[in-house]
Amino acid sequence: MDTIASLFSFITWPVSWVIVQFHKLYGAIFGPDTGWAWGLSIVSLVVLIRICLIPLFVKQIKSTRNMQVLQPKMKAIQERYKSDKQRQSEEMMKLYKETGTNPLSSCLPILAQSPFFFALYHVLSAIASNKKIGVIDQSLLDSARQAHIFGAPLAAKFMDSAEKVQALGASLVDVRVVTAVMIVMMSASQFFTQRQLMTKNVDLTVKTPYMQQQKMLMYIFPLIFAVMGINFPVGVLVYWLTTNVWTMGQQMYVINQNPTPGSKAQEQYLGRLLKSVTAHGEVRGRTRRNTVKRIFAKGTDRNDIERKFVTGLAKLGLAPQEDGTVAKSDTAVAEAEGGAAQRRQQPKRQTKSKRQTTAGHPTGAKDTDSGESEPESKTSLQKSAPQDDKSKPAGKPASGSSRQAKSGQRKGPQRPKHPSKK
Repeated sequence: MDTIASLFSFITWPVSWVIVQFHKLYGAIFGPDTGWAWGLSIVSLVVLIRICLIPLFVKQIKSTRNMQVLQPKMKAIQERYKSDKQRQSEEMMKLYKETGTNPLSSCLPILAQSPFFFALYHVLSAIASNKKIGVIDQSLLDSARQAHIFGAPLAAKFMDSAEKVQALGASLVDVRVVTAVMIVMMSASQFFTQRQLMTKNVDLTVKTPYMQQQKMLMYIFPLIFAVMGINFPVGVLVYWLTTNVWTMGQQMYVINQNPTPGSKAQEQYLGRLLKSVTAHGEVRGRTRRNTVKRIFAKGTDRNDIERKFVTGLAKLGLAPQEDGTVAKSDTAVAEAEGGAAQRRQQPKRQTKSKRQTTAGHPTGAKDTDSGESEPESKTSLQKSAPQDDKSKPAGKPASGSSRQAKSGQRKGPQRPKHPSKK
């Protein structure tokens, strides 16, 4: 680690200068030799660096989303040019160029932070070795060595020996307890940040190997930081813990305000937006108007969550507009009411026995279950029997008896009635 940190020695001077300027500010409040003054100086260094890296963070978000969207196309290219690696690479680069996606953009914030991280590590290692570095002279060096955070010196490590810790004016138990707690917090914040990204801000309709890779990293990264953390000085642990907390808060804000399309976060966001429109009758806020503008521009390419949101607006008699606002729309009301009426008028599905009974009767026959057809058939037989006897000779069946059979009456020649029923 010391060898790697020495490679970034060119940036130790600006890093040490920034820490000293913040130390002057906090030293006037808490005292120059306190852990609060030096610890808050490191925290302020992190905040300053992360503010400068916000544009890179925005690029990282866009790149991550584009990579998620492109995963099905990338998989198709790999399958199509499985035997031609060169053509596969060319098609991949062409796809990246057409969509404006840079695979390395997702790593830009980490790569940009690395020089500052190793420069801070180099500065704290020099303080532990009682060596002047950058703009930190001997008086500042003595002040930094006296600074303790909850009893642990800034330059102490979990793996330091008891003699080295005693030379910094602390006990080994205090150093290991403080560093262990900070390592656990650092790993937990890293895990929660990655889990938040995977469970809320990922398009659940796209199942690709990229998602499986992200799930693996969700468990691997915290373990890596836990193993590396035992070799970090307390000041570096403060730096990295602050970085993780900042990343977690920044990501939470992005997920709540600009979620990935098709994700659980988008469903929650559009639900809140629909409630706001219901309460106020308009879209409030530029960010929300931009969201409605994007949904309007998609047209028929909207996902299920966005279509549900537009349907919710239609039930209120509103429709999204090109400028991101909503307006009254009679067409939207008619479509919503027409869809509801169509759902109400849809006939119920008949049971299997009723379908078979209906198929066995002629068109227009009454249902035998109603109990009306059987009495009607008996009445017709009683009235028609004397007429048939008068018009036809005895012993010959009526010629049209089969065609004139009523509902519920058996076809073909009829059995003669019993004399008692005449």
